Amino acid sequence: MAEINTTEVREFLKKIQGQELSLKDLRGEFNILPGSKSFDAIRNIMFQLSEQRVVKVSRKGVYKVIKEVKPVQVFGTDRERRPPFKLIFPRDFDTSMEMFFAEDIVIREGDLVLISGMSNFGKTTLCVNFCGENIDCLPVLMGNEYTTIDREPTPRFLNRLDSMDWVKWTNEGRDKFSLLPVWEDYAEHIIKDRINIIDWINLPGEYYLISPVMEGIKHALGKGIGIIAIQKNEEKDSGRGGAPSRDFADCELLIDRFGEDDVLLTVGKVKEATKRVTGRTYAYHISQGVKIHNFREVKKCPQCNGKGYTLKGKCDNCFGLKYVDR
Repeated sequence: MAEINTTEVREFLKKIQGQELSLKDLRGEFNILPGSKSFDAIRNIMFQLSEQRVVKVSRKGVYKVIKEVKPVQVFGTDRERRPPFKLIFPRDFDTSMEMFFAEDIVIREGDLVLISGMSNFGKTTLCVNFCGENIDCLPVLMGNEYTTIDREPTPRFLNRLDSMDWVKWTNEGRDKFSLLPVWEDYAEHIIKDRINIIDWINLPGEYYLISPVMEGIKHALGKGIGIIAIQKNEEKDSGRGGAPSRDFADCELLIDRFGEDDVLLTVGKVKEATKRVTGRTYAYHISQGVKIHNFREVKKCPQCNGKGYTLKGKCDNCFGLKYVDR
């Protein structure tokens, strides 16, 4: 056969952008035999293409084909300005009022809402309430809390839905949400352009991977919204995985214990808001695993500066809770 040339190789590489291949793969693709001029020439061609940023060296003899990226024209074409996504936040069961801060947070298509909370202290409550309040958007549920290994709804999940009797879960007997038995590789199962709720993501011993996992989920959302829950240690200011857990979050809600039975919700990172909400704190009580009661804003106790104790002992203003009603 004729000696291989750069144009032939470049045309072939266009078909496999983003993939890796070795010199051995190339020689096999072009049927290059040992001893031929092309056998050594292919190495020089790949060196030239590396200089031209068509490929990059991954390791000795192995190359990654760089994806071609063309500029995106912003102006000079008719582009729709889409309004914020009308995501409804959970409500107080007694008053039917949406969580106060919701009106100040701007959620856009493709955004990711992160719920970082202590184990067994209200992450699922928020997730199923998000699902119920936005049921007409046909949300998607997946994660560790909803299905058994036999791919059936868990008894506790069914009980939660029954307790949320203010939500119409079906339409003519068919589910208005999609329940997916997914416990890993979440990005591969995201349903594009829908509200996807993942409760919760488990990365035992590999919490540092939470950032790329969230990145994959975010890229798969399209015009939809992602709501994901992860575990958080008590009184930490981020979920397990540390600061990287909030890298791709557009809205972050931190869940902690408040006294014996109540929940403390702190608004963390918020990428877009009509006024400052980051750092504001709220408290509420949960009944039947899903009903939110006495939702109220709280602030650090001015008498003990949010420590719970003074020089005399337990603070007699907040009774050691560190926060008082605002």
